[in-house]
Amino acid sequence: MYTRYFGLKEKPFTIAPDPRYLYMSELHREALAHLLYGIHNDGCLILLTGDVGTGKTTVCRCLLAQLPEKTDIAIILNPKLTIVELFKTICEELDVPGTQDSPSSKTCVDNLNRYLLDAHAKGRSTVLIIDEAQNLDVEILEQLRLLTNLETDTHKLLQIVLLGQPELRDMLSSPQLTQINQRVTSRYHLQPLKPDDVRRYIRHRIYIAGGSDRSLFSPQAIRHIIKISKGIPRTINLLCDRALLGAYAEHKDRVDLKIIKKAAQEVTAGSKQPFFSARRITLALLVFLLGVCLPAGLYFSTRNTTFPQLSEPETSQPAADKDPDLNDEKKVSQQRVIKINPLQLGTDLKEVTELLRE
Repeated sequence: MYTRYFGLKEKPFTIAPDPRYLYMSELHREALAHLLYGIHNDGCLILLTGDVGTGKTTVCRCLLAQLPEKTDIAIILNPKLTIVELFKTICEELDVPGTQDSPSSKTCVDNLNRYLLDAHAKGRSTVLIIDEAQNLDVEILEQLRLLTNLETDTHKLLQIVLLGQPELRDMLSSPQLTQINQRVTSRYHLQPLKPDDVRRYIRHRIYIAGGSDRSLFSPQAIRHIIKISKGIPRTINLLCDRALLGAYAEHKDRVDLKIIKKAAQEVTAGSKQPFFSARRITLALLVFLLGVCLPAGLYFSTRNTTFPQLSEPETSQPAADKDPDLNDEKKVSQQRVIKINPLQLGTDLKEVTELLRE
């Protein structure tokens, strides 16, 4: 819609993992180098992890383009499978004979082993790539470990590449998966883009899409993209695509800060924190306890406080003072208990003195 308006051949910010648009930042180059190293050096298990949208799948597709022609590849995109389904899928991806008639996982493994030995004899290598590997069950991971036992005296017959989110690292570090974790020969965690890389990333994709050197985003807009996206390429694509559409609708020649803020509100509308979140409820309870319950507790704990008896000092009475009414009044004064409300403790000294004299 907006491509012709901005002089572009195609949309530059789609979320499809097109290797042509892969911006090889220093982090992405390191990730690709780790994958290639693991495969070319007869690695057993190769691990690539990263947050959602950091570009793991795109790096993997770039890897596929650089593998030798004598490499057979099996790719599993949905790892939520049973053990038998997993083995059948691997055999189907590699065109292993007898796959459809395999009644059990043992038969599948036997057929796969014969295929791998034959491929190795022909000078071919075999790579298994599993995406979203954090969804693999522990039993499946254990079966993958057993697949790494398929080997000759000098070479591994199958190399396994696991792509997953950071939870995959936590899974492999658990004690029950120690054996498979020890077989990871190459691992890399892909971090989000740095601010300078975000600027280059945006220019790179616009250039690949046929754009000119003219910037389609103002410096203020790019700074806001860096802040909102936190360096996640997928989020950058969503923001930029929506912002270009907004600039086209408003007949602007480039995206300014106002447009990118509006685009960010639309893109992140579904991820806003609910008003009654756990944090806000906790803060509200804390304020209630400090502002209401604590003063009330102090008040009720001190409302019945009784001060010691205050009596007139004993003095020697003259013998002539024998008036019975006067003696009764002094006894009442000596036995009198003074009670002061705690709320009156702030009264000045003069008022307290007058109260005691009553």
